[in-house]
Amino acid sequence: MAILAVDDDELSRDALAEVLRRCGYDVLTASCGGQALEILGETDCRMVISDWGMPESSGLALCRAIRQGKFGRYIYIILLTVRQSSQEMIEGLAAGADDFMTKPFHPAELRDSVRAGEVILSLNTSDFTPFALARLTQSRDPEMGHHMERVRRYAKALGEQLAGRPEFRDVIDGEYLRLLYLTTPLHDIGKMAIADSILLKPGKLTAEEYEVMKTHTLKGAHTLQSAIEKNPDAAFPRMARDIALTHHERYDGTGYPAGLAGDAIPLCGRIVAVADVYDAMTSSRVYKQAVDHETARGFIVSEAGRQFDPDVVQAFVAKEEEFIGIAKCFSEESLSFV
Repeated sequence: MAILAVDDDELSRDALAEVLRRCGYDVLTASCGGQALEILGETDCRMVISDWGMPESSGLALCRAIRQGKFGRYIYIILLTVRQSSQEMIEGLAAGADDFMTKPFHPAELRDSVRAGEVILSLNTSDFTPFALARLTQSRDPEMGHHMERVRRYAKALGEQLAGRPEFRDVIDGEYLRLLYLTTPLHDIGKMAIADSILLKPGKLTAEEYEVMKTHTLKGAHTLQSAIEKNPDAAFPRMARDIALTHHERYDGTGYPAGLAGDAIPLCGRIVAVADVYDAMTSSRVYKQAVDHETARGFIVSEAGRQFDPDVVQAFVAKEEEFIGIAKCFSEESLSFV
């Protein structure tokens, strides 16, 4: 696959191109938005990685031009940015960006972001992608900040710990961990169908509102089922659907939407359940304060065998220092969106 690298700074552009070539990609380069649009019009390139802060034509302007253009294909856009606020992230999404990376970038994160884009492009059949839709879900609620990024990293840490146990070695391999990392951000995609009056309510939901909120699991699964039907052999949408549908199931069978219990809940759903609850507890919202790690840890451990799979809880305890590090590194105050 060819990737177009766009940056007005020659050294930065060459560094980006070199990393991409080492990852096995064909790389085209442009020094400004106008040149980038010419290249996109003359080639079948489907991915653009652009600097946000170019002086003559910003990355935002390039995003808007690509989305308004008639290229006959969806073009996946990653913006490289040093910007810090959620409001600026929302501005980028509104302009048409699919993903963001902090600048200077880490080669491994660049590789993972490009691979995620490849998977999304393989699923795309119209002018939007499920992953971009998930980003827009988050943009409706700026206080969620970097929830998706933290949860995907918590889930990956749990998966890596479980992979070292004999009973999971036949299930969790490198491909499983890659898919878990890529699909976890879609766990709340169904919230796009929830009204703002409920999704953004600055207080406790009523019983009726809570029942509506619970439907985001079914709505998310329905959205991803469409991708499965169009790509029946693809593992990505299947895991994404399973996570969206089952991350609120409980190990004891009292969760929703189907009341599944134990191993009837897909392993990916059991993993994301712990990751999601930990992040919800340790993050602030309009209607609640964050709790500290020890409080969240105590709750998760106490719910082993009830809300959570005991094996996943054991993995959490083994990885708790990594959880603390992720929470600190990817906090609202310290991180631009990646």
